[in-house]
Formats: sequence, C-alpha cells, structure tokens
Amino acid sequence: MLTANDMEMLAAKGISEQQIEEQLNCFKNGFPYLEITASASVEKGIKVITADEKSEYMTQWDNYLAKNHKIVKFVPASGAASRMFKNLYEFLDGKSDVPVTDFEKKFFDNISHFACYDALNECCLANTGNDIPMLMKTGNYKTITETLLTEKGLNYGSLPKGLLLFHAYPDTIRTAAEEHLAEGAMYAKNNAGAVNIHFTVSPEHKSMFEQLMRDKLDDYANKFSVNYSVGFSTQKPATDTIAADMENEPFRDKNDKLVFRPGGHGALIENLNDIDADIIFIKNIDNVVPDSYKCATVIYKKLIAGVLVSLQAHIHEYLRLIDSGKYTHAQVEEIIHFLQNDLCIKNPETSLLEDAELILYLKKKLNRPIRVCGMVKNVGEPGGGPFLAVNADGTISPQILESSQIDLKDPAKKAMFEQGTHFNPVDLVCAVKNYKGEHFNLPDYVDKNTGFISYKSKDGRELKALELPGLWNGAMSDWNTVFVEVPVETFNPVKTINDLLRPEHQSAANA
Repeated sequence: MLTANDMEMLAAKGISEQQIEEQLNCFKNGFPYLEITASASVEKGIKVITADEKSEYMTQWDNYLAKNHKIVKFVPASGAASRMFKNLYEFLDGKSDVPVTDFEKKFFDNISHFACYDALNECCLANTGNDIPMLMKTGNYKTITETLLTEKGLNYGSLPKGLLLFHAYPDTIRTAAEEHLAEGAMYAKNNAGAVNIHFTVSPEHKSMFEQLMRDKLDDYANKFSVNYSVGFSTQKPATDTIAADMENEPFRDKNDKLVFRPGGHGALIENLNDIDADIIFIKNIDNVVPDSYKCATVIYKKLIAGVLVSLQAHIHEYLRLIDSGKYTHAQVEEIIHFLQNDLCIKNPETSLLEDAELILYLKKKLNRPIRVCGMVKNVGEPGGGPFLAVNADGTISPQILESSQIDLKDPAKKAMFEQGTHFNPVDLVCAVKNYKGEHFNLPDYVDKNTGFISYKSKDGRELKALELPGLWNGAMSDWNTVFVEVPVETFNPVKTINDLLRPEHQSAANA
C-alpha cells in the first residue's frame, strides 16, 4: 500500500504507480528464459569481412563522413572503478602487511609502470615524507595502497574509470576519457571536422568530467585538428527501480521510505534516445588503448560503420519502394532474401502470408533501428555472446544474450551456450533514424521481459534488486542486428588495475 509520502517520492522521480506494480510483478513472476536456436558463428549469423570487402566498406564510411552527417560517440562512463581494485581492497583489509598473492606481488613489482605512479608518489611524499620505493623498502605497502584508493591520496576507489590515469606517454598522461577523445577524432570526424562525444556519468562525478574537458579539450582539438562537442548526461531518476523484500513487497528503509536502485546500464536507452545523431558508436569507457595501438581499433570501427551505412542504404531503398506501391514480384523476393541473408532474419511462416500481409511484415522488419556489432572470438573473457533467438512473433534473429537469459538446465540450450565461438566486446555502431530522417523512439524496441533480478542487502536486511533489460541485450532486442567478426586486438578492457600492465596498455611510453 503506497502512502502519501510514497506518492510524493514517485512524483519527484517521474515514476507512476503502474510502473511500481509492473516492477513488483517482475519480482513475483521472474523473467522467462529466451528461446534460442543456436549460438551465432561464422557459419550461422556472424559476417566475416574479406580483404576486398574491407576496403569497400571503409570507403563507404569515408564517403558517408564526407556528407557531414552527425556522428556521435556514446560512452557509458558512470560506473565507479571500485571493482577494478577488489584485490587491493582485500590486501588492505587482510592480515598480511606485505604482498602475498600473485596479484599483489605483480602490482607492487610493477608499480612504477602504472600511469598514476608519479601522482601516487607525490601523494605518498606529501603524506609520509617518504617516496614509494622507501615505503616498500620499510614494508609500508598498505600505506601505498591506502594512498591510492582513499581520499587520503588519489581516491581511485571512489572515482569512475573515465577519470583514472590509464596511459603514460613520453610527454603526457591520459585518462580513459581522454583516450576516447583521441579515438573519436580518428574515425568519427566528419568533413567539417566535427567530433561529437557523449559520456553518461554519475551525478557526483559530472563536474569532475566537465573540469577535465575544460582543461584538456583545446589540446586535443589542436592535436587532431578537429572541433569537439562533448556532452554529458546522467541516468534519469525515472529509470530507477523499486527494491523488494523477500515477500516481493516494496522494501522500506529504517525511516519507512521506499528504497529505489539504479536500473543498470539498460536505463541508458533513455539517454541514447535523447541523442540527436544519424549514427552513434557505443563503446565502454575502459576499452581503450594508446595511440600507437589504435590502428586495429580505427580500421574495424570504420569497417563496421561502413557495413551499417551500406545496410541502411539498402533498407531505405526498399522502404521507399514499398511506399511507392510500384514493386514487382521479383523485387519482393529480393527484399525477402535481403532479410534472410543480410539481416539474418528467418521466418518459416513467410510463405504462408497473403500479399498484403507479407508487405506489412517486410515493412515492419525493415523499418527499425539498426546496429552492427563487432564480435570477438572467444578468448576466455567474461561477457555476453551472439545467439540466434526466437522473437515473440516467431521470427528468428540475431541477439546478444547473457548467460542468465538462457536456461542452462536444459541440456540442449547448455550445449548451444558452450559451443559459442564468439563473445560481445560492446563494440556497436547504430543507426537511429528512419528512411524519412525521423528519429526512432528507442524505448519502443525494448523487450521488457529480459530484465534481471539480483540479491543485495541494506540495513542488515536482504533485498531484491531489479535491473532493466541491458542496453545491448533486451533494450535493443527489437532492432535489426548484424554481427561482424572483429579481431581480439580491438578488445582491451581494464577490469582490474593489473590489466593496465598488459603490453597494449604499456605501449604509450614508446609512442
């Protein structure tokens, strides 16, 4: 039962009673597993680009940029980096004062190779009068760790990844956010020299990102001869989800207030929907490398963008043909083959449709947002993967799924999951306007049955938390989706602090 105070809180957030009821029903009923027919592979649903095609697609992208379309690079950057330092927090809280685990030893043995070393050393000197080598010599490893993670020093445990120093160049040091500025200039600059980048950030960090841009943007604009337009947004309060107790009733805190939680990265579909752009690149904040290692990234970003604009041109041509009403049987057959072969959309019932129904079906399947997703061969990295899934209307199409969306208790489904050859590195390029130049309303294409329930605690009590359908999973479920194989060199995430010791992240020193 909602109280008057509850209703005030809902009004402030922009959440309706109906939404609360729907969310509580999700806790009560759970989410159904998705039906899959196969994991996507180069034999089924993943496009492998030949050498000749590579040149053609990159040229198509360059030609598209020459027409001064608006391109935006969209970077989810709101998550705190605390998980990156999980091992160091364990060391800080542990009994041993010296490194014991392989992770801890690797961190301290290579500490001078981190981009933040000089800044950390200055803090150590200011706080203790000793530099890092002396602190290690005297066994004060925890002092160094505390200076790195807490407000006594760099406070890295409370900052988002985008504001951490990632790469040390001979003449400068770059944060992850700055590497996205450099990247954007290399593949998302139109003929007018415009580079548009949008970061989604946490409210408490927004001013810090804005200050970073004030300090650095002119330097990058001069270095790459571009004009930057950088925007920021935060997750909307209306995308928060209510927490539930173990009886699936609204969870209340000690003051009897309803507890809400952020809806996960799926909430960002609302932020994406607000972006005015023709083409949008999406890439995680931590998947960046120094300039000397960006070649593969830039090539394949241009390539998947070329695939996208090529598909879009065909789709728009077919939609205009359908609208004209002047199409032949052969042209309808061509559109069906395009759906099946280029968009990998299969529907065994198509042959049973009457002419008018078939045209409506084809138009509905064509007139949707499009995304081309880079897929990397499995190398043991965590993450979702590409599958061929059955949709509500019976069609089979490419989808990016997490393991939680698949019934792994079903031997057949488990086998499909384990036979997966590729995974999702979050390497997307999206077209979000229709053939008339109108922006699609992206929330219309979300599959609300693909959320996720997790268990958390507050005030010493267990609660259930509801995550909205993931941005590249259920939030884009009803998009046209094409998978393209990209090399593993394009995927260099930083999940732990020691990932920054990988050769690809150390190459900046030699740039």
